[in-house]
Amino acid sequence: MSSRDRWWGDSMVWTTVMEPRPFAARRLVCFPHAGGSPHFFRAWGKALPDFEVHAVCYPARGERIAEPPATDLRQLARDLARELRPLPDGRPTVFFGHSMGASVAYEVARIWQSLGARPEHLFASASRAPGTAQGSPEEAAGLSDAKVLDVLRGLGGTEAELLDNPLFLELVMPYVSADFRMVAGYAAPADAAPLDCPVTVLLGDADTRVNTAHAEAWRDTTRAAFELFTLPGGHFYLADEPPYALIERAAGGRG
Repeated sequence: MSSRDRWWGDSMVWTTVMEPRPFAARRLVCFPHAGGSPHFFRAWGKALPDFEVHAVCYPARGERIAEPPATDLRQLARDLARELRPLPDGRPTVFFGHSMGASVAYEVARIWQSLGARPEHLFASASRAPGTAQGSPEEAAGLSDAKVLDVLRGLGGTEAELLDNPLFLELVMPYVSADFRMVAGYAAPADAAPLDCPVTVLLGDADTRVNTAHAEAWRDTTRAAFELFTLPGGHFYLADEPPYALIERAAGGRG
């Protein structure tokens, strides 16, 4: 891995650059779902030529497999916000978060704004709005590995045969379960200031985890423009049809 795949001055790998493009007009930072990795966005670099695409690598997976998984979503966002800084040349940064990743991206955006910076645009995909998250340590502690596995089967983002493979489960369940418990324990601050950046929400029309009311509630997170798009598919609608055109259009790319 080249030095371009690391944040400045830090030994931990926080992002992977999908397609090095230092002269792109914008940077797109993708935040994966619970149990996800940068590999989920592997095709996005070539598909979005107006952006240099970075995908976040959470602890305990990829090159960070030896690290313990994160256990607190807001602390994870604080760690990311410290590493994920506005580009020195002033090029704008767009955030795209899927499922859990949307909550992480939102929390990073809040921190940026509190420091006098902000992303140019926030995309929240297949995610309940932060204001609807009422997690607690008790809820997180009560989430068993068996329940997590049931949810994974229902979401459809992991091939069924892998979920029946003991070796695969031994490798991934520690960080997958930690991610799900982190989401179960997440509650957004009641006094959070609205973001200054536009927010675009994307929702699969067959998503069994997020409904239109959950998605529409993202409107309260911004004082800027808000849009909601319902797309064909379930919770992982973007695996088959990534929303490239919407990202390009809404974020001021080529579209």
